[in-house]
Amino acid sequence: MSRHFSTADSDLITDRLMLRSWTADEVAAVLDGRRLAHWAEDFPAEGDRVIVSLVAEHPGWLTEYGHRQIIECETGLVVGSLGLFWPPVDGALEIGYGVVGSRQGRGYATESTSALAEFALTTTEVHTVYANVELSNPASIRVLEKAGFQHWATADDKARFRIIAAD
Repeated sequence: MSRHFSTADSDLITDRLMLRSWTADEVAAVLDGRRLAHWAEDFPAEGDRVIVSLVAEHPGWLTEYGHRQIIECETGLVVGSLGLFWPPVDGALEIGYGVVGSRQGRGYATESTSALAEFALTTTEVHTVYANVELSNPASIRVLEKAGFQHWATADDKARFRIIAAD
């Protein structure tokens, strides 16, 4: 699996995935409880609905450095979402991710998280991308480890991971 990606407009493309920004119609569909034909049968998951419900309060989450859908290139279906919680604070930016149950175990979360973190570190405003993970979620911890994040703290039943820009 390659950690490299190419960009087409604002889409990020990895070996098997396209990371595309949400459209206004897709956001509206989630808020209205409608299903779109290009979504996997179990998309959106609960986490996707929560994020979309907060988008109106955080318009920066729909920019190229915000939230994206994870699209499986083989099928063209949306199989998850991930995002950066823009804007950065003191050069640090939080990342979150989720893949629907029907596509878990394929490395999609790792592949997309790695690509989006690498992309975030290309802006001069960001030197650190981090994630907070429940200690009771070993699969998510493994995603971050495989994506190159380093564990740097534990507090309140959460592990904190980060990746820092190379000098």
